Amino acid sequence: MNTNEPVPGSTIGDYPINADDPFTPRIYVSVIVTFLGLLIFVVGAKPDWFGWDRSAVVGFVQIAVFLVGLALICLGGYIGLLTLWWGHERTIVADIGTRLVGTGYVIAVFAGLADIFGMGSHSFPQVPYFGPWQSSGVLIGQGIITLGFLLFIPYPFQKDIRGTDP
Repeated sequence: MNTNEPVPGSTIGDYPINADDPFTPRIYVSVIVTFLGLLIFVVGAKPDWFGWDRSAVVGFVQIAVFLVGLALICLGGYIGLLTLWWGHERTIVADIGTRLVGTGYVIAVFAGLADIFGMGSHSFPQVPYFGPWQSSGVLIGQGIITLGFLLFIPYPFQKDIRGTDP
């Protein structure tokens, strides 16, 4: 089979997938990293779903694990959306979106680790506690990440990912 021929029955939208398409590996990496991040995020946020909960409070290790998972989700989403822009100049709105993703993650990290940084309600001698203020800060950070990803999506009024007019 010639690798320049479309793979039978394989399409993304209206576009056939070629075996040597440079977009395909990037999309696969994006999906794998995103789902790995989601798994790590869920393990950190809800370890009792896996039977691993050993504490009545959400401590430093849990917070760190779900923040690492959130970082992988952001990385996977960035790789995937950057692939859709491949070969085209990004708009200012898309660049603002990428910066909002980073800003939202920084807000989530600082809100989640506020006690560790000495800004939370349970400073250093006490055990870190993930309380309602910190969870609200993490949710606000996640909302900003979502807004950033929405701004980073290439919309149909631009040329499509294959370089032809829609």
